[in-house]
Amino acid sequence: MLTVTDLFVAYGQSEALHGISFVGNPNETVAIMGRNGMGKTTLFKSLMGILPTKSGSIQIDGREVTHDESFKRVAKGIAYVPQGRMIFPTLTVEENIQTGLENSKTRRIPDEIYALFPVLFEMKKRKGGNLSGGQQQQLAIARALVTEPKVLLLDEPTEGIQPSIIKDIAKALNEIRQLRKISIIVSEQVLSFAMDVADRLFVIEGGRLVMETTRANTDADKIKQYLSV
Repeated sequence: MLTVTDLFVAYGQSEALHGISFVGNPNETVAIMGRNGMGKTTLFKSLMGILPTKSGSIQIDGREVTHDESFKRVAKGIAYVPQGRMIFPTLTVEENIQTGLENSKTRRIPDEIYALFPVLFEMKKRKGGNLSGGQQQQLAIARALVTEPKVLLLDEPTEGIQPSIIKDIAKALNEIRQLRKISIIVSEQVLSFAMDVADRLFVIEGGRLVMETTRANTDADKIKQYLSV
């Protein structure tokens, strides 16, 4: 679903990503692990078209999107839940989700969204700004899902969220993958969460992917060395 080949990204003269290559397959979750400042958010912003690509290629389901604007990438099947969630605090839960339905003919929220996140159904008339951090994260994922993406990007989804909600999010992501057969790419610092959701794990260090492993073969101690300050 997602093919990234030899991706270079720079902030002005300063190169931030140095030849990143990886694939996200249908019905697969890939975790990009790394400390703050190692390039995770830069990678996600470049995949989404918020940062321009210096060179390399990004394809969604075989279609080139490297030089497309963000809204064109969304139309071709990519959805992004940014770090910090970025929900609309003054809109209700229901209205927040409906903002993802701009291109839908019915503007109706699919039942499966509320089935995945029951708390959102209970709170659908509540303002987004009155939700907890974990509930806002679930709302941001729901809003992304109604665009019916082929690739779902989640940037640090567990940041600032209590452990019980992290378990709920992991469960929902595993259900989403089975239901939709999509590719989920998650950037993360919490190894236990990555092990709950990811089929393959990469480590990013200094703008390069320095390690790749399947979940079954993960050397947790080695990854923790990269994650420790």
